[in-house]
Amino acid sequence: MPNITFIGAGSTVFARELLTDIFSFPELHEARIVLHDIDAERLETSAVVARHVAAKAQARATISTTLDRCEALEGADYVICMIQVGGYQPATVVDFEVPKRYGLRQTIADTLGIGGIMRGLRTIPVLLDICRDMEAVCPEALFLNYVNPMAMNCWAIARASRIRTVGLCHSVPHTAAELARDMGIPVEEINYLVAGINHMAFFLRLERDGEDLYPRLHQIVAEGRVPAHNRVRYEMLRRLGYFVTESSEHFSEYVPWFIKRDRPDLIEKFNIPLDEYIRRCEAQIVFWNFVRDELLAGNPMPFEGKRSVEFAPRIIHSMETGQPRTVYANVPNQGLIDNLPADCVVEVPCLVDGNGVQPTRIGALPPHLAALIQTNVNVQALTVEAALTGRREHIYHAAMLDPHTAAELDLEQIWSLVDDLIEAHGDWLPEYRPVIENPTGG
Repeated sequence: MPNITFIGAGSTVFARELLTDIFSFPELHEARIVLHDIDAERLETSAVVARHVAAKAQARATISTTLDRCEALEGADYVICMIQVGGYQPATVVDFEVPKRYGLRQTIADTLGIGGIMRGLRTIPVLLDICRDMEAVCPEALFLNYVNPMAMNCWAIARASRIRTVGLCHSVPHTAAELARDMGIPVEEINYLVAGINHMAFFLRLERDGEDLYPRLHQIVAEGRVPAHNRVRYEMLRRLGYFVTESSEHFSEYVPWFIKRDRPDLIEKFNIPLDEYIRRCEAQIVFWNFVRDELLAGNPMPFEGKRSVEFAPRIIHSMETGQPRTVYANVPNQGLIDNLPADCVVEVPCLVDGNGVQPTRIGALPPHLAALIQTNVNVQALTVEAALTGRREHIYHAAMLDPHTAAELDLEQIWSLVDDLIEAHGDWLPEYRPVIENPTGG
């Protein structure tokens, strides 16, 4: 039976979802589950939930906890990572509040933009530490990464570690389900092909029984039936001809066209929820406190037993049993997408079976999609370069090339903002040495 380690298991609700999926497969009922977190209280809460899920599924799993990461990784076959370096306080708040002083507003700030850059800079060193531990105690394990900024993190690991890694995100199946609802079609009847980068991949093909479904999406626009929460993505459908995988609030901060401080009409027109991630974090904290109190009172979390769309349990099941299935994963672009850089991380369909995760070659994307994606890849590349070399100048350049940041701030403001963010993050960041003179004097 496989040994499965959860790093960041204090994310109780997500851990419960993944464990529910794992134990939905009878072949995995005797898995050895090791839960690790740096927060003892959250870790114990997750352990109670894990044992409850296993009992409800009638699984005979071995479940243990440890605050020692190396101990957790010892002998692992699969490592599921779902950490958030710096947490809500102070790191996430800093990512929002410091840019706000410059008039730079964000929605999610976990993938691109100045917030995504800073999150990558504080997360990549920790992920590489985890990979170094894996190289010592479980070098053949598969690292299943759920941590954002997904593309930056996986790119850095591919460059700096020999640990096999795939990045996992639920945006593809979630978007497919949304589109199915919009069109009034059962999602099980839809076939699709998606490719690009994480949070900016596109439905290259969307069909049912050989019928192209894109005319139905355009009809939704023409008839004024676009859901209020999804106006950005349907606007991009109008302009690009393809539907993007990540939500409208995410996508609005990957491009220069929607969030503008001198255009509040755009915020209203496209229904963009500024500071959305801050609200979500606060709601999650309240919910976790509720879960903890309920468990302490002897009331376990409700168990639905329904399998989610998450890919990690499916990958583990397919690799253990040989049952073939297709998942969407983030992997190095080794001959997969012709008109994106060969070393970037792309999101493509992958066959999974007893031979592991096998990416599908896509060929060339439509040129305008590749060009748009490249604007995000530029920022990813420079952030990864900064994280791996310790050279501060690459942080400035990543921010300069970020589409949203560049649309709002001039060069002096960008450099000053980077300096302020580095100072505000303090020990959450490694030291970045200046290589070229900062013209702002910072």
